[in-house]
Amino acid sequence: MNPLFPALAAAHTETRGEALRFGDRSLSYPELAAASGALASRLRGAGRVAVWATPSLETAVGVVAALLAGVPAVPLNPKSGAGELTHIVTDSAPSLILVAPGVELPPALADLKRLDVDARADADGMSAPTGDGAGSGPAAPVTEPDAPESPALIVYTSGTTGPPKGAVVPRRAIAATLDALEDAWQWTGDDVLVHGLPLFHVHGLILGTLGPLRRGGSVRHLGRFSTEGVARELGSGATMLFGVPTMYHRIAEVLPEEPELAKALTGARLLVSGSAALPVHDHERIAAATGRRVIERYGMTETLMNTSVRADGEPRAGAVGVPLPGVELRLVDEAGGEIPGDDPEAVGEIQVRGPNLFTEYLNRPDATAEAFAAGGWFRTGDMAVRDADGYVRIVGRKATDLIKSGGYKIGAGEIENALLEHEGVREAAVTGEPDPDLGERIVAWVVPARADAPPSADELADHVAARLAPHKRPRVVRYLEALPRNDMGKIMKRALPGA
Repeated sequence: MNPLFPALAAAHTETRGEALRFGDRSLSYPELAAASGALASRLRGAGRVAVWATPSLETAVGVVAALLAGVPAVPLNPKSGAGELTHIVTDSAPSLILVAPGVELPPALADLKRLDVDARADADGMSAPTGDGAGSGPAAPVTEPDAPESPALIVYTSGTTGPPKGAVVPRRAIAATLDALEDAWQWTGDDVLVHGLPLFHVHGLILGTLGPLRRGGSVRHLGRFSTEGVARELGSGATMLFGVPTMYHRIAEVLPEEPELAKALTGARLLVSGSAALPVHDHERIAAATGRRVIERYGMTETLMNTSVRADGEPRAGAVGVPLPGVELRLVDEAGGEIPGDDPEAVGEIQVRGPNLFTEYLNRPDATAEAFAAGGWFRTGDMAVRDADGYVRIVGRKATDLIKSGGYKIGAGEIENALLEHEGVREAAVTGEPDPDLGERIVAWVVPARADAPPSADELADHVAARLAPHKRPRVVRYLEALPRNDMGKIMKRALPGA
């Protein structure tokens, strides 16, 4: 396997510019090679290492160093509570934690040996693990391990149906996904990526940080997402923007009042949304204001990226594109039979296989076995339909978004999109609940655009029926001040009142 970071290996012989920028702090490729190489030399043989994954240079240096050393890294969400942190640390058993100097860690991590990462230090200036008395010295050249199947990252799932599970992501999966995206997005070392995504998740860490470094390009992290930051960076040389739907929603909301933002988006080479479905309404508002269409892709912690709209393909609102190079994808019915590709109305569960897959759930052989069907197909739990030309459209999660009502199988996503087209709806989520006659009835959870004048339930039902079909109209409408969301902006339907 080729090294994950060929640009770092060549940093001492080639002239390369900025690799990473977080706010007003940055590292060139030679500086990143020196800092990560020095740290990697100290991490060899460390077992697993936890990384306190703040949006900072130190997090990026720490993860790159672990990958250079062949040591699995466990990104920790700084917003996690004590119970979740204790579970993850107990389950993954890291030998130490990498953290920026001066950062105070929560009591749940007090027993972990701490290694401060000084991203600006040269090869002989890295801090030693607290209390071990080791001195520091110049870093020896670091050669990446040639072990495609060895664990690179252990990324914990959101834990919506139980304690978070640690998905073991091998080096092979990272390389396969990033190289497939190079092909799909025509991603090169000349690209400059801007985003404000968290670094404890696949989107912000693997795609948003390791992706540019594998290509030899650069990333500018906003720290905290803002439309002003997007306009500034895209207006000063950045070529790509990664975001989640909540970010693009904020962009769509302010575009009419921010001409500089519209100009910056118009000049970008690629606008990419992921981690959840981008509402059609926001797609159309951004396209109308900028002439540019956001493209969507589809992936998971366990699979990294599966599909994407290609840079040279047709962007379609509500579609996540076609399978990436090397990825096999099929839709299966409830009996496990494969659904033919010529029925665009047939809803089935997405199953995938390919080099992008994780290897196992850490310490959970039962969950690992349950996640795979015969033939090595991973059961994603996501429901979709597929257009005749292969474009995939996600309709929701099997557990929460597939509603069986009156003999029909209905995806929550298309109803949510229809609701969002109503001028009186700011946010919407759709679920099913038991009904003695229909089996399940459709329930709409709505955040009205005006709290003092919400649209009536009958008005919303008629609105949906006119755009989709009568059997897809909500039978119940419940109004909220806000929808519960996780750190990636996904709506947490299990947290809805009474859901």
